[in-house]
Amino acid sequence: MDLVPALKEPLQQPLKSVLGPATAKVMAEHLGLHTVGDLLHHYPRRYEERGQLTHLADLPMDEHVTVVAQVADARLHSFASARAPRGKGQRLEVTITDGSGRLQLVFFGSGVHKPHKDLLPGTRAMFSGKVSVFNRRLQLAHPAYELLRADTDESVEAWAGALIPLYPATAKLESWKIGKAIQTVLPSAQEVLDPLPDSLRDGRGLVSLPEALLKIHRPHTKADIADARARLKWDEAFVLQVALARRRHADAQLPAVPRVPAADGLLTSFDARLPFSLTEGQRKVSKEIFDDLATDHPMHRLLQGEVGSGKTLVALRAMLAVVDAGGQAAMLAPTEVLAQQHHRSVVEMMGELAEGGMLGGSERATKVVVLTGSMGTAARRQALLDLVTGEAGIVIGTHALIEDKVRFHDLGLVVVDEQHRFGVEQRDALRGKGKQPPHLLVMTATPIPRTVAMTVFGDLETSVLDQLPAGRSPIASHVVPAADKPHFLARAWERVREEVGNGHQAYVVCPRIGDDVDEPGSPKKAGAKKKPPEDEAEKRPPLAVLDIADQLAKGPLHGLGVEVLHGRMPPDDKDAVMRRFAAGDTDVLVATTVIEVGVNVPNATAMVIMDADRFGVSQLHQLRGRVGRGTAPGLCLLVSEMPEASAARQRLNAVAATLDGFELSRIDLEQRREGDVLGQAQSGARSSLRVLAVIEDEEVIAEAREEAARLVAADPELETLPGLRTALDALLDEEREQYLDKG
Repeated sequence: MDLVPALKEPLQQPLKSVLGPATAKVMAEHLGLHTVGDLLHHYPRRYEERGQLTHLADLPMDEHVTVVAQVADARLHSFASARAPRGKGQRLEVTITDGSGRLQLVFFGSGVHKPHKDLLPGTRAMFSGKVSVFNRRLQLAHPAYELLRADTDESVEAWAGALIPLYPATAKLESWKIGKAIQTVLPSAQEVLDPLPDSLRDGRGLVSLPEALLKIHRPHTKADIADARARLKWDEAFVLQVALARRRHADAQLPAVPRVPAADGLLTSFDARLPFSLTEGQRKVSKEIFDDLATDHPMHRLLQGEVGSGKTLVALRAMLAVVDAGGQAAMLAPTEVLAQQHHRSVVEMMGELAEGGMLGGSERATKVVVLTGSMGTAARRQALLDLVTGEAGIVIGTHALIEDKVRFHDLGLVVVDEQHRFGVEQRDALRGKGKQPPHLLVMTATPIPRTVAMTVFGDLETSVLDQLPAGRSPIASHVVPAADKPHFLARAWERVREEVGNGHQAYVVCPRIGDDVDEPGSPKKAGAKKKPPEDEAEKRPPLAVLDIADQLAKGPLHGLGVEVLHGRMPPDDKDAVMRRFAAGDTDVLVATTVIEVGVNVPNATAMVIMDADRFGVSQLHQLRGRVGRGTAPGLCLLVSEMPEASAARQRLNAVAATLDGFELSRIDLEQRREGDVLGQAQSGARSSLRVLAVIEDEEVIAEAREEAARLVAADPELETLPGLRTALDALLDEEREQYLDKG
């Protein structure tokens, strides 16, 4: 699944035939490397210069590190132990230095003999091991090491050039062993097929692929590394953009029914009853969507907009346009709470226009139905009937819409809300329900930096709503340091009481439900990775809805109406809780992130997020968007027990400092690896990007997209570029090909 050129023999040779079965097994299991080609594309993480030593002063605890340093001192001690009761146990303590700090290495037992001979004062070497603490001093116990000296032909050859590449390694396979394996296969780089067209390479002054591989693994100067990285970034960006450009080209060949709204139909009546005028942004984006709907190939558009920018209204107008044109529209929501919420708000906005076939309904009206997995049999049967007869122009539902039993009269538009919550297969199944491919509108309230949109959603055209409708109130956000300043937390609950006293309502959000079943965020969850404990707050389980609701009702919020909402409640109960909260019957709703998207209660003005450090930046921004939706200003309090200097607190400070979702999404992306973003949004496999950074390399990605579009328009089958065709085959193995097909 890696974005590497498919390499012909001998580059597709399995590693075990070149390096031996033991090394090949470790490389496959721990690094995902299987062929000579895979290994050639395992690039150094950084480089050490011979004359410059690493900083021992800032070694991370409990991490596997590689350092280059000089032996300052080596002493052999004898000691008594259970195994060597007569004082015949041996311990070798070696102190190494790099000018910035000192580090102790320790070897025991029979393992002391070789290092005692090798590690003489003045010797320079690479050391690799896990950093631990003993007697309040940092140490490496039994580190692996490689001497750096040039007194034999082999080591001169092995460390030719002034720069030592340090590779992403594992405890089972040190960096220099990977380096030696790469030196073994490096001659094969000459066989690589170059995926970039000559004209593109020459026009941008890029080195050939064999030269780039040689320079990244065996650089003589920093300029060599820069040349190699510039070239390899282009490979990654260009091959992916060609794949996406071919997808767009293929989509453009598909037939679709043009959907042009009637001049004086449902959409016109709907616009006339709106109590406000559309923002400039909503008008612009609506025009882009209507232009797409009028064409005879399927629209594939991503609509991203800030929390509360009015995406639902834009999507509803698109659905009404399709109903006007004789088709049906389906909206896919990720949760039952959200599906019910959308259904309520759509029916409310449409009024008598949503009462097709009913007394009091407008003559232009259609029927709006909801379809979820937990509906009663009679209601479900009626909804299915309304869809197959065409009586219902609009259906809003969860993945229940995808089931085989669901049939449409004429599905013309699919709107997917919060697309990252749906698997490719689910979206594809719904799109397959049209007689011809329906138009597709994908919505997300998670702002996506332009480059990520071009990389992850590159087969979709993008529309952005970045203007908030008039009348939306500002949201003030503050971090509440519960451990450092407990009185701040007491004040937070006072603020909630004040908001309720002024006739408003509040949310309290917790990471966990708290009913002892394994759940996301619960430390008991099998296979969950333990976070490095920054302090005690990290070690306890995340706070839970059921516990907090109980404590608040008996304590600081005693006397107020407190209810709970979480994902494992029966659907009818969830709906009843939301209805009571929306009607103002409940003062405080203690909930999990089920309220993260789409929940719209204008009277809710305050939100307290417990253990806020357990949520991602974009998720906090989403949650915060649930308040300040009316005319009164919103307040969001981010409660955390993390210490002030921790990365978690800095992240919360960033959220409190800005309401700009695009700025926050950049921060979010910079703090995570690109692979998390791309891997999750692509097929879920390991990220295909190794040297391309989607934030920093915006220019390369934008240029690669233009070049790819030009090239595919001229030669969709890539008949003139066998190297590129081969590279695509490597990127698009069957699974990824299907992924892009389904987009």
